[in-house]
Amino acid sequence: MSNHVQTGSLGYPRIGEQREWKKALESFWAGKTDEKTLTDTMEELRLEQLRRQQAKGLEFVPVNDFTYYDHILDTAVMFGIVPARYGHEGGAVSLATYFAMARGSSNAVASEMTKWFNTNYHYIVPEIGDSQPYLAENKPLAAYRSAKERAGIEGRPVIVGLYTFLKLSKGFASSAFAEKVEQFLPVYGQVLQELKQEGVQWVQIDEPALVQDTTPEQLALVERIYAELRRQVPGLRILVQTYFEAVEHFERVAALPVDAIGLDFVHDRGQHLEALERHGWPQDKLLAAGIIDGRNVWRSDLDAKLELAGRLSAYVPAGQLILQPSSSLLHVPVTVDREDKLGPEIKNALAFADQKLDELALLARAIREGQDAVASELAASREALESFRLLPERNRTDVAERLAGIDQVGDTRNLPFAERFEVQQQKWQLPLLPTTTIGSFPQTKEVRQARQQWRKGSLDDAAYEAFVNKEIESCIRLQEEIGIDVLVHGEFERTDMVEFFGEKLAGFFFTANGWVQSYGSRCVKPPVIYADVAFVDPMTVKESAYAQSLSSRPVKGMLTGPVTILNWSFVRDDMSREQVTNQIALALRHEVEALESAGIEMIQVDEPAVREGLPLKGRDHEAYLNWAVRSFRIATSTVRDTTQIHTHMCYCEFHDMIESIRDMDADVISIETSRSHGELISHFELQGYDHGIGLGVYDIHSPRVPGVGEMTDMIDRALHALDARLFWINPDCGLKTRGWSETEQSLRNMVEAALAARERLQTAPAK
Repeated sequence: MSNHVQTGSLGYPRIGEQREWKKALESFWAGKTDEKTLTDTMEELRLEQLRRQQAKGLEFVPVNDFTYYDHILDTAVMFGIVPARYGHEGGAVSLATYFAMARGSSNAVASEMTKWFNTNYHYIVPEIGDSQPYLAENKPLAAYRSAKERAGIEGRPVIVGLYTFLKLSKGFASSAFAEKVEQFLPVYGQVLQELKQEGVQWVQIDEPALVQDTTPEQLALVERIYAELRRQVPGLRILVQTYFEAVEHFERVAALPVDAIGLDFVHDRGQHLEALERHGWPQDKLLAAGIIDGRNVWRSDLDAKLELAGRLSAYVPAGQLILQPSSSLLHVPVTVDREDKLGPEIKNALAFADQKLDELALLARAIREGQDAVASELAASREALESFRLLPERNRTDVAERLAGIDQVGDTRNLPFAERFEVQQQKWQLPLLPTTTIGSFPQTKEVRQARQQWRKGSLDDAAYEAFVNKEIESCIRLQEEIGIDVLVHGEFERTDMVEFFGEKLAGFFFTANGWVQSYGSRCVKPPVIYADVAFVDPMTVKESAYAQSLSSRPVKGMLTGPVTILNWSFVRDDMSREQVTNQIALALRHEVEALESAGIEMIQVDEPAVREGLPLKGRDHEAYLNWAVRSFRIATSTVRDTTQIHTHMCYCEFHDMIESIRDMDADVISIETSRSHGELISHFELQGYDHGIGLGVYDIHSPRVPGVGEMTDMIDRALHALDARLFWINPDCGLKTRGWSETEQSLRNMVEAALAARERLQTAPAK
């Protein structure tokens, strides 16, 4: 193996070791700090993150991966892509307009938000329309200058590639894609020219869309883009970086007229190595090999990584290999160092962002100096992995036996939906267009403090239960007074919709500071599935039954579905994701049955993350959706015909999986449509939907209170496409992150819009 190897990072967590980024943003939004304080705080945090990476000995430190909200939004405003509703009149985009696009304002709804490929991160969707791009501000140049002048770091600016940016955008016909490429190319060229003039040596252009289905015609456009950029900036060294999967058309991607190609050797299922062995590697090009998993939290098998690096060096000329994470480290927490409450077997098996960069440094040292130079470190790594592998909770025979018989587990309701619908109508006697919410209600400071006191032991179980019950009763009374038809208990006992269940199932552990960004300032602390998952005791029955005892109206039991628990957790990597999901489904089946036995006969099993786990290539969709749908049915199929199963999904593109959603056979699905401005309705206008459905009529991720007319328009359009007997009215997601005042007013407006629509339907002349 050649000992000439370099190391680099593709991006680093933005949020700070103690979520300083989140706190600075939310303080500014709340009016507690001014814009200068925000920008000063953000700059210091950005520089601190760069210094941390520099200290790891990286040859390539990324700059411009830091953002105030989202890197795709940054790219849009850099090119002046601002929808007209925000009133932008050209020039640099103000911070107020930037945040209005992300969060909405009193005058304009927020831009659409959706999943970043198959991750748990959300990006703001650019609305290009007829906008003419211009360089409003060269953000990569500003980031490069700051890093060099203030930290002495020769950074590698990161830019979202033109092909990927347009693939992720909306507001133009697919037939106009090539035209948009030509509109944007000069502006991209201007960005690169200014970087070259500044003395920038390398630029990282991220093109993750190249791992999706890519036609030869689309790839020809990519070739056109990079041929033109090479013509405009000869001499500037360009890395085209891909991640999350194997690229389509390996030979043509490897031949792009750039200086380096970045490939994922972790999530490619071995395809890149096979392609290298089949086609070789261009002798004039660097290979940036993602060999450390940038999306999961486990320590690497360093022996296996050294073997992989050796195989790569057989095809890549000496000095032409860069070792790096498989993707940006945005998707993992910052450091394991603060996880003092974990046992040594578990803590030693973990690697967060800082530890992954340490692994890169260790691998590089082993290659440069020989493995004897790092023998003790390699031995310690082997010992940690072996101790973890042998934990008894990772080797449960009872769970293994149940999993072995999964093919024989029933997954079908007793009656088909059309017949269940009639018996459920007789049982529940709900009005036309019933109203409900998605589950959670505002989590106030008092709620969070009480939970924290209880966890610390300063509030005993009885006092905490009394506090939660009081919150539940207030929530039930408010919903009754507003006039909501199907109630929820508010979920005041829950921190997070996945963490709550992970704490009560076997097979999970929890970090103290393992936070990652989900969207904007919203950070989550994913559970870690490290062992066999199994049911222990009822998890939600007590609170749900108490809520139902307070009202004659139905109260939904609220669960998180198996695929969402999987996709919103860090998952063990020694077992297939399908197998882990089936373990979770079998455990949730016990909880569904326990709720029904306790008299809770509307049960919502949320699956917002089904779509985000969809493989990036179309040929892999069917297999994934088959087992994902079946896991939901395993969890929910044993209930009585009159028991109504609900589910919920949000913030993804659903038009291409409506049949799979139908196959889940939930009696009612609530699905987001407000943030995407009702675009999903167009699909139903063409194809309809024959199960119960609620299309979210307002966006809960924006602080604005939508008017009755706004919701009425959404309802009326939906009713042109959907059977009114099957239609429900609800917000598009849970209300946990909102304040009580805006929540109450929004729900009152929603019920008013529903009542008006109900009256119009009931008084309309028969057709």
